[in-house]
Amino acid sequence: MSDFDDDLKLALEAARVAGALLLERFGGPAQGVERKSSRTDMVSDADREAETAIEGVLLDARPGDGLLAEEGARSEASSGRRWVVDPLDGTTNYLYGIPAWSVSIALEDGDGGAVGVVHDPVRGETFTAVRGQGAECNGHPLRLAAADRLDTALLATGFGYDPGNRAVQAQVLTTLLPRVRDIRRAGAASLDLCSVAAGRVDAYYERGLSPWDWAAASLIAAEAGASVRRLEGEPTGLVAGPPELIDGLLELVAAAEG
Repeated sequence: MSDFDDDLKLALEAARVAGALLLERFGGPAQGVERKSSRTDMVSDADREAETAIEGVLLDARPGDGLLAEEGARSEASSGRRWVVDPLDGTTNYLYGIPAWSVSIALEDGDGGAVGVVHDPVRGETFTAVRGQGAECNGHPLRLAAADRLDTALLATGFGYDPGNRAVQAQVLTTLLPRVRDIRRAGAASLDLCSVAAGRVDAYYERGLSPWDWAAASLIAAEAGASVRRLEGEPTGLVAGPPELIDGLLELVAAAEG
């Protein structure tokens, strides 16, 4: 039994409440859609309502904990702990009816990530991790794919919303693509990192991420055995994959960025 077992149960409850709300609305007419950082960076009433539902579950049970959520919910901590929430990772997919989106909830303390939950309501999959206890999907242990060569590795990545950053990402893509097996782009960073944990892709890299994009899923990937490393420079980024691949991937991305 872990000190964080009750926190994991709470995160699961919050993720499933939000997931049910989102799934009920998925495929229907979008409401309250607005733009955020760019014309292609969107938020909807579904994001906001899911965030409100998560906030209610978490802070009712843990009023002393802090909260950092994508759509603006904030509270300061008196407990030294903070929940980091993406109520709907993959908003563009969600609004277009593409079934690749998730609810992401992490708990952090003074030692970093402690609990991670990524809930995929469409596939009925819930990825979980508790620091030092490994990672699971629907109760089954997760393990990385066996991979030790970049030229046969299947990579996942994503693209930011800023046009300048996207131009650099396109340049990186053209350099990397001939050097690896292939590259996938699902449109939700949390699911990409969980795919690393589940062995569905070999490794992942991306720039332009915010804390809520990776807080839960990076713990899940790490607890499944992945090496998770930050990309130096701006915008913020990270790579994740088997320890045998990570240095080579970091070097390849850095060389491609010039």
